[in-house]
Amino acid sequence: MNYTLITFVVLYLLGTLAIGVWAGTRIKNTSDFAVAGRSLPLIMVVTTTFATWFGAETVMGIPAKFVQEGMGAIVEDPFGAGTCLILVGMFFAAKLYKENLLTIGDFYRQRYGKGVEVFCSVAIMLSYLGWVAAQITALGLVFSVLTNGAMSETVGMIVGTLAVLIYVVIGGFLAVALTDFIQMIVLVIGLTIIAFFASDLAGGPGPVLDMASQANLWNFLPPATFTDIAFFIGAAVTMMLGSIPQQDVFQRVMSAKDAPTASRGAIIGGAGYILFAFVPMFIVACAVVVMGSSALEMAKDDYQRLLPTFIMTKMPLVMQILFFGALVSAIKSTSSATLLAPSTSFVENILKNLRPEMSDKQQLFAMRCTLVVFAGLVLAYAIAMKGTSIYDLVSTAYQVTLVGAFVPLVMGLYWKRATTQGAIMSLACGIGVWILFFPQVSSLGEHFPGQLAGLLSAFIGMLAGSMAPQVLKNRHEGVLHVKGIGA
Repeated sequence: MNYTLITFVVLYLLGTLAIGVWAGTRIKNTSDFAVAGRSLPLIMVVTTTFATWFGAETVMGIPAKFVQEGMGAIVEDPFGAGTCLILVGMFFAAKLYKENLLTIGDFYRQRYGKGVEVFCSVAIMLSYLGWVAAQITALGLVFSVLTNGAMSETVGMIVGTLAVLIYVVIGGFLAVALTDFIQMIVLVIGLTIIAFFASDLAGGPGPVLDMASQANLWNFLPPATFTDIAFFIGAAVTMMLGSIPQQDVFQRVMSAKDAPTASRGAIIGGAGYILFAFVPMFIVACAVVVMGSSALEMAKDDYQRLLPTFIMTKMPLVMQILFFGALVSAIKSTSSATLLAPSTSFVENILKNLRPEMSDKQQLFAMRCTLVVFAGLVLAYAIAMKGTSIYDLVSTAYQVTLVGAFVPLVMGLYWKRATTQGAIMSLACGIGVWILFFPQVSSLGEHFPGQLAGLLSAFIGMLAGSMAPQVLKNRHEGVLHVKGIGA
């Protein structure tokens, strides 16, 4: 057991806890806790949006999937995920920022009413189970590797959850933004240095690029068949569009000091994420060159351990310290905000509907209590799903928001004729068709991706419901439509 390495990691964790305690002294109300008082400069918006996606799957999941199946297998992440942030910056950030909302669920309430608000908020909250569980699973793996198995992965999950939970409960999103800023510096510098060192071990970039070419890893487009193209598009849009109506993305963008900063920060953060995601991919490709067939076997059987094993067995202590500092930074930056996001949504969009008389102080206390409860649920889910790959936990997390929450958001912003009735039909059609494609329900999912079928059905439901005679009151117009289309 390397006590020096463990000591550095523990000191790093204690440092982030100290930042959380300091940030907690500046939390005065729910706006401070949820969106850092809408005061962050461009550089911090860039780092915190970049940190939205740069988590466990970027460091361990994406690279192993790349060396197994090639570029086409990772269209969902990083390409879809990074494009999501670019689209948010281009088409959503400025419009939503001007609404001065605390959560994304507030938009659904203002545009469609409380029913749509609650339903979309629940869908968004549920999507976080897999996403945060992936980060908790990775923390458990990190602590197990660091202690050479002396700490089990389950115990590591518990320790990791507490390490993240404490500073988020105390410091809220301000603590998240500050630690994101520091952690992204550690991550970028650490992984860049490791990439150069790994390249030297592999004999330079030439042999690494040759290996990738010989293994056809650069192939991006799918075979020219209807089914393959459909599944390729389905994978691409899952995070590209399904992540847009997400509270963690919304919080990070809305924490900016003004609308232009919100837009630019998301665009730069998304582009930076796509580009820098190639760094851990290159490091793992170096591992394949250095370790040979044993690396490919590990990528196939236990890919989450491939990169940590390469670092621990082939690199000196200073590289190990840099790697685990970068890895812990990536995981903590992602898991912190994704713990905070559903807790904020629950209080603002569900609990307040049950207890509208709550004061701001009571809401702040409720957010902190909800954080603890949700962290416990995620930990239990992560332990129950132990053995499921990190990449799979992440990639399936956003299908429910793709087929449910995305269409009411984009149509509500860009189509004046979208109505409450249309939003309800969109939700019913999107989620209903998506469920119909489950393998437990039918074999349709073998021929066409369920999330793409659900997305198309959600658009049809919105158009049909909004253009049909209206029998429901439209929140944004405050009138009953009994014939024709709303203005």
